[in-house]
Amino acid sequence: MNEVKIAAISEHPLDVEAHLTAVDDPRLGGVTTFIGRVRDNDPDAQTPVVGLEYSGHPDAESVLRSIAEKAGSDAVADARVVVAVSHRIGALAVGDAAVVIAVAAEHRAEAFDVCRAIIEDIKSELPVWKRQLESDGSTSWKGIGG
Repeated sequence: MNEVKIAAISEHPLDVEAHLTAVDDPRLGGVTTFIGRVRDNDPDAQTPVVGLEYSGHPDAESVLRSIAEKAGSDAVADARVVVAVSHRIGALAVGDAAVVIAVAAEHRAEAFDVCRAIIEDIKSELPVWKRQLESDGSTSWKGIGG
């Protein structure tokens, strides 16, 4: 059973420590994190990436909560799992955190499985789009799954 402590879409910088604190539980020995950061390159970019602009559908936060609640539910049906996940929207610079996920479970395998399921589902289901900004002034949009 997943307990979701944080499922947020935010225009503010994401706080990794707040996510770790949210999943802190002395009964749970495995804690995993994933931080998705803006990088300065992309295989589709002709010039260096200088930033991203994320925009989200008004339902994005409820979709994110649903993703967090169902993540790994089949694999860890009888296990206690605590999740904290946030996705940033707005203008982000290279190095900024776009996604932060923290998962605590009784064992490491469960924590890793749930964390991976969350990021994969975010990429394929979360209604958040990004506009990639390149150093030559060109831009490109990527949507769900991109």
